[in-house]
Amino acid sequence: GAKVRLSDGRNVSPSLVGVSPDHDLAVLKVDVLKPPPPLPIGTSSNLRVGQKTFAIGNPFGLDWTLTTGVVSALDRSLPARDGRLIEHLIQTDAAINPGNSGGALVNTKGELVGINTAIFSQTGGYQGVGFAVPTSMSKPIYDSLVKNGKVVRGFLGIGIQDLNSDLASSFGIKEAKGALVSDVREDSPAEQGGLQQGDVIVSYEGSPVEDAVALQRLVTKTPVGTKTTLKLIREGHERE
Repeated sequence: GAKVRLSDGRNVSPSLVGVSPDHDLAVLKVDVLKPPPPLPIGTSSNLRVGQKTFAIGNPFGLDWTLTTGVVSALDRSLPARDGRLIEHLIQTDAAINPGNSGGALVNTKGELVGINTAIFSQTGGYQGVGFAVPTSMSKPIYDSLVKNGKVVRGFLGIGIQDLNSDLASSFGIKEAKGALVSDVREDSPAEQGGLQQGDVIVSYEGSPVEDAVALQRLVTKTPVGTKTTLKLIREGHERE
C-alpha cells in the first residue's frame, strides 16, 4: 500500500478518508505519535497577481525541494484527462515538475495557499506555467470529505447562461451582467423559492454575480440547507 513519509523521516500507512476527482484532491488520515506541526492554512482569496509564492515538493525524487515564483494569474481553468475542467486554479511560475503534485504552495508568511496539481508543458518538464488548487476551494472540499466521505455541494436547480448585450436589451437591463435563468427544475430549491425562467440573477448573498460561472461558484460553496438571498431582475424590475 501507499506510504506517507513525514518530515522527520518516518514512513507511515495512511487511511483514505475521501476523494474528489472533480478537484484532483484526496484526504488521507495519518495516525502517529508526536506528529510534525502542520502548515497553517492561509487565505487564497486575497492573493494578487505578482505576489511571491513558494512551491514545496520532491520533483524527480529530490526531497524537500523549494522553488520560488509569483502568482501569474488567478481563476484559471485546466482540462483534466477525462475532459472535465478543473476550475479556479492559481497559476504560478514557481518551478513545478513531476513529483511536485500534491505539494504545498505557500505565501511569504509560510501559510498554505494552494496545493500544486499540474503543469502546462510541451516537454514534460518545467516551462514556467504551473497550477495549484487554492485553499478557498480545497478547505471546503476537505471539510466535506471529512464530514461526509464525499463532496456535498449546494445547488439551486436552474439552468443558467451569460447575459450578452442583445439579451440585456431584450430584458430591459442596462448592463450585460448577471446570470440568466434559462430553466427551473421541478421541485428544486429554485422553484420552491419562486425563481422563474427569464429572471436575471445579479447578486447572491450580497456578492455581485457578473456571469453564470460566478453564480455557480457562489452556489457550490454554500452549505446544503442554507437559506440564501438572491437579488434579481424580472420584467425590468429589481427584487429580492
